[in-house]
Amino acid sequence: MLPLPLLAPSGAPLSVLVIGAHPDDIEIGAGGLLLQLAPSAPRVRYVVLTGSAERAQEARTAAAAFLTGADVTVSQHDLPESRLPSVWARVKDLLEDEAGSCSPDLVIAPWSGDAHQDHRTVGELVPTIFRDQLYLAYEIPKWDGDIGRPTTYVPMTDETARRKLELLHKCYPSQRRRDWWDDEVFLGIARLRGMECRARYAEAFYCAKTVLVTPAPAAASEGSPR
Repeated sequence: MLPLPLLAPSGAPLSVLVIGAHPDDIEIGAGGLLLQLAPSAPRVRYVVLTGSAERAQEARTAAAAFLTGADVTVSQHDLPESRLPSVWARVKDLLEDEAGSCSPDLVIAPWSGDAHQDHRTVGELVPTIFRDQLYLAYEIPKWDGDIGRPTTYVPMTDETARRKLELLHKCYPSQRRRDWWDDEVFLGIARLRGMECRARYAEAFYCAKTVLVTPAPAAASEGSPR
């Protein structure tokens, strides 16, 4: 394994686009990553495609809590939940509009192999629209059992993992009644992914394409041996 830092190519603050099919997708899949990016004051555009008024407010609260200190813009939409494949053209148009209004260094969005139809629809569209950005596709544990073999890991300290849990419960009270919404589920997958990258806890992502740029050779000084 070779650790690679997340830095903007220009040296300016990292520009990040995060996309969720539903409120809470982003924080479940990448909350730890966001908590660790926040201190560097990135510029973040937060896009959620579905959700009631109550859930939309939860998402706004979560964006502020997970990205304290970042420059955050939230964009929320009311597409039909669990029906995104039926409004495929509208999803594509919204994502195309986002691509036309920003040029992020990093895109964080669902995985194309996700068993949930809304997540999968977004995950299939993102790489066709954002072709020149680093795209990290997050995973969300669920009843369908679609856990796969990710390619990229972001280690989390115990403190970060616990903070993620704390904020999930605080920001999304509407989800507490769900049988899968508990610490053991979230910490369990974090521990599994941590074991896979030799850390205590981690979040895992799928990254289909990465370009490695090697350092330019130092110019030979005059009279130096060749």
